Amino acid sequence: MGNLSIIKTFAAAFAFVVAGNLFSGCVPGSKQLDAGHWSLSYDVEANAIDIRKDTLLVYNNIYATFRLSAHAEQTVRSCNYPKPKITVAPLSDAFGNGFIYTAVYTADNLPKLTQVFYVYPERDYVLTDFMLESETEIASNYMAPLNVDQTPKLFAENGSSRALFVPFDNDKWIRYQSHPLDFNSLTSYEVTAIFNNQDRNALVIGSVEHDNWKTAVTIGKGNSHNVGSLVCYGGAADELTRDSKPHGALKGTKVKSPKILLAYMPDWRKGLENYAAANAIVAPPKTWNKAVPFGWNSWGVLKFGLTYPKALEVSDYFKAKLQNNHFLNPDRTLYVGLDSGWNSFTEEELKSFADRCKANGQVAGVYWTPFTDWGKKPEREIKDAPGYKYSDVYLYANGKPQELDGAYALDPTHPAVETMMQKISALFRRAGFEYVKMDFMTHGAMEADKWHNPAIQTGIQGYNYGMQLLNKYFGDMYINLSISPVFPAHYAQSRRIACDAWNKIKDTEYTLNATSYGWWQDRVYQFNDADHVVLGGGATEGENRARITSAVITGIFITGDDYSLAGPAEGKARSERFLTNADVNGIANGKAFRPVEGNGKHSENVFVRFEADGTCHLAVFNYSDSEQAFSLSLDRLGLNATDSRSVRELWRGTETTAGKTLDFSVPAKDAMLFRISK
Repeated sequence: MGNLSIIKTFAAAFAFVVAGNLFSGCVPGSKQLDAGHWSLSYDVEANAIDIRKDTLLVYNNIYATFRLSAHAEQTVRSCNYPKPKITVAPLSDAFGNGFIYTAVYTADNLPKLTQVFYVYPERDYVLTDFMLESETEIASNYMAPLNVDQTPKLFAENGSSRALFVPFDNDKWIRYQSHPLDFNSLTSYEVTAIFNNQDRNALVIGSVEHDNWKTAVTIGKGNSHNVGSLVCYGGAADELTRDSKPHGALKGTKVKSPKILLAYMPDWRKGLENYAAANAIVAPPKTWNKAVPFGWNSWGVLKFGLTYPKALEVSDYFKAKLQNNHFLNPDRTLYVGLDSGWNSFTEEELKSFADRCKANGQVAGVYWTPFTDWGKKPEREIKDAPGYKYSDVYLYANGKPQELDGAYALDPTHPAVETMMQKISALFRRAGFEYVKMDFMTHGAMEADKWHNPAIQTGIQGYNYGMQLLNKYFGDMYINLSISPVFPAHYAQSRRIACDAWNKIKDTEYTLNATSYGWWQDRVYQFNDADHVVLGGGATEGENRARITSAVITGIFITGDDYSLAGPAEGKARSERFLTNADVNGIANGKAFRPVEGNGKHSENVFVRFEADGTCHLAVFNYSDSEQAFSLSLDRLGLNATDSRSVRELWRGTETTAGKTLDFSVPAKDAMLFRISK
């Protein structure tokens, strides 16, 4: 070992010794750990844990709660146990070097409860979870690592304090919402941010494990500036998780809660990005070594009017009109995808289509829904799994098949589902498809009476089982999820950020509602997906610019007009005009823009992205029916307002300069896209 390595090893060991001495030498009864910005202490009177960041009390009197299935109505609190035994030990894991702060609670006739905090001096968050242990089997369908009865006063009384609602999935045109703190109770799924929009200070709380539990955060009533109680728990199952029965119970002599993240940040946006990065440490995103997909999907306009001749004509149209005119990704290719309706093609036609795409410098894409039965005829035999009827494969709740979006849900653990995956993936591979859009995935995550695999106890366990199989059979293809839960995220390269969207300004606003508060998801997927960009069909030119810009700032860039020979001329003309802007297409690298503000249930209308060379790209939308004037502070955007800046608007090619502010007007139902450079 070299001298430098010896010095580093000694320094790390010395840090642990110092911290251990600090803990053992604390005031009797306080049981405190100091590590970097973080300080954890045990409150004797409350029998709970306090967390401080830079001396500010951020999470006070934290205790854990759980329910045992034998006492489903009774919630057991760690603070009601006798006082715990607390220890501190060194920690080194995928998150880095730090300390593990452990409180062990024991009581007669209750499981041993081991509450753990993972503290990393270099991180802006602390992680926590807890374990229940018993000599006999126990079961729980509710475990909450974070319970705070009354949050400390954290946010300034100036500006607007908000709490973020994040949906479990993207079905039924659900929306994100940044709520003012005027609610009695708010439940957000997997993660929330509570922040002051003026100074951006924020709490960020959310799960970083998604293998066993559906997690939610419930926020209790406070006042207009600060929230009241906080509970982050595994065991969410309700209408918004698409469930009709309670969350399944984990069983065993050891049962563990989800691991959750507790952060306090000077900027809620960075807090959510850090939350996503923490999830990516636990479950790294599915790899992709090629450029962001550009291309087409047939569902935008053709829908079930898709035919084999039209598919060939679309491929040829892109080759003749768009690929040679700036509409192609940095790998100089396009992805041309068949959506629902491809099964009207013969296998020979599917292969011929994929061959045509390849000859045209394109990648052929296709579509499937692995966890659904659209026919809803229980007694019919499954074509791709002979010997099984659909009734054998349903996910039942309270003895009945579960219906969502017009289809019955299938059990992802049933061997018939795996057999279908084998046959469909083999067909796609023989035909030459390399990209597959997987839709209606939430069906596979629903809670159920039971699963075919008896080891599966919860809906998310079943979903993970099914997604592992999906990767086994389709993993060499690019996988794009459509309707699906946000988490788990590591089975696909991209995910549609919202529900279906078409060509009007309301579609752009709806999509950007999700980008406004879910842009950070491109850190758990390779890319977000703004859905198919449709231009024809009566939209204004401003609406076309806005819709394209929404895709450019969100992630992958997929169009949807009918480019067959008989397709409407308007969609083609608009495409040849608006999809061929080299400046606009040149910044579509798949990296999402972040919002500047976080003001409400609708979409934000100002988004920024900073490039490695210091250039700022700025997208501004006007969703209204009249022209809107903007005067944007460069400081608020994140730029040094003392620098003189040159500004180019990429849609119109106009040039100007900006000092402390950038002043301009956006026409009704339109967008502007700026490059701001020193």
